[in-house]
Amino acid sequence: MPNERRCDEIPSMLNDGPSDSLREQPTYSPPPETQRLIDELYRQELRKARAMRPEDKAMAGQQLFEAACRISLAGIRHQNPGMSEEDCRVILRQRLNWWRRVEETS
Repeated sequence: MPNERRCDEIPSMLNDGPSDSLREQPTYSPPPETQRLIDELYRQELRKARAMRPEDKAMAGQQLFEAACRISLAGIRHQNPGMSEEDCRVILRQRLNWWRRVEETS
């Protein structure tokens, strides 16, 4: 068919600049009073994290991982309407296994 495209023919939706262009920092700088607030909030978070007991840090890491999995599952459900919960979880496990392999080879 004349309107069909192969995957390698689909134009990129990303910036056509150099490959590192997605890693560039935005040029926006908040107003000084906003930046001071951001810096202070960051320092408070650091103080809280440094004061945590190791077991509390481990628990926070587990909670963060579980929250990330819930968000990922929501994204998978959104991408695949009508898919069963178990099938969504299979996709999540595949993605986690893929990421684990990437981490091991890096």
